[in-house]
Amino acid sequence: MDTTTEGLEREHVRHVFRAMLMSRVLENKLGSLYKAGRIVGGVYLGKGQEAVSASLASCLQKGRDVYAPLIRDQAGRTAFGEEIIDCTRTYLGSVDGPMRGRDGNIHRGRPAEGMPAMISHLGAAISLVSGMLLAKRLRGDMEGVVGATCVGDGCTSTGAFHEGLNSAAVENLPLVLTVANNQYAYSTPNSSQFVCHDLVDKAAGYGVQGHSVDGTDMLACIAVMQEAVDRARAGEGPQLVVASMLRLTGHGEHDDGSYVNAGLKSSELGRDSLEVGKSQMIEHGFSDAAEIEEWKKQDEEAVQQAVAISQKESEPDPYQDDWLAYSNPDLQNR
Repeated sequence: MDTTTEGLEREHVRHVFRAMLMSRVLENKLGSLYKAGRIVGGVYLGKGQEAVSASLASCLQKGRDVYAPLIRDQAGRTAFGEEIIDCTRTYLGSVDGPMRGRDGNIHRGRPAEGMPAMISHLGAAISLVSGMLLAKRLRGDMEGVVGATCVGDGCTSTGAFHEGLNSAAVENLPLVLTVANNQYAYSTPNSSQFVCHDLVDKAAGYGVQGHSVDGTDMLACIAVMQEAVDRARAGEGPQLVVASMLRLTGHGEHDDGSYVNAGLKSSELGRDSLEVGKSQMIEHGFSDAAEIEEWKKQDEEAVQQAVAISQKESEPDPYQDDWLAYSNPDLQNR
């Protein structure tokens, strides 16, 4: 592996890999629970996208920055500081979870901590993050703040993507927008989505800085994401990062992904970023095989404990719930 480690901090690299590893362990468990019929609704995994997701979120500061994780961003959630039990409680419908059992799977967040709940119309996250940044600007809290989200290649063909990125560019917002180019919008290949040579070419059309990275290469992802976040934080406006890889699973656990081209699977795009990251950790002296194995055992125990707790907790009771249609209870009687 010839990826350079110049400028990379040891603890930063270790933090990214640990988030990737925890995400894989957690999502493997979620997949098993789904197949066992213990989860209602869909399960969407980030296998193959962990390096991109964790590298972006690890450059952000919880409580200061804004991070809107999307469908395959469990590694980013973990790197940003989301507690494992927030995930298991949401998937298992616990009333003690962040969504109080009212919404499931990836539609969870803690806006007060800078992490809004995910919106199914994925392109809307761009405008959402931009709006949160504008609110900070109006309050005078914008100094040194960055907002970030990650969309898929299919999202780049939507109006929400265009309007969101164009608006962020006009306002010169410190937005880092990552496009996880996993070659398919669900089952639609890139060849049927766009005709530009590379999605990063779209950056020029919006007047923003573009970056490209191999999404299977953990160290390269860390370096590129750090540069993009640093530029945004320094006032250089929106940064568009295009990371290329495959998702190593179906669109969701209900989908076998049989439509994915076999040639892509056997190419470098089909590499497992977690395995690449593990090799890089050992090769460059960031860790060793024994420590990584110990981390995995610790993660498995933590996940098992979170699942056990979540399964014992109550589900929401519609006859006792205090849910209101208004975010501000004072508006209830108006």
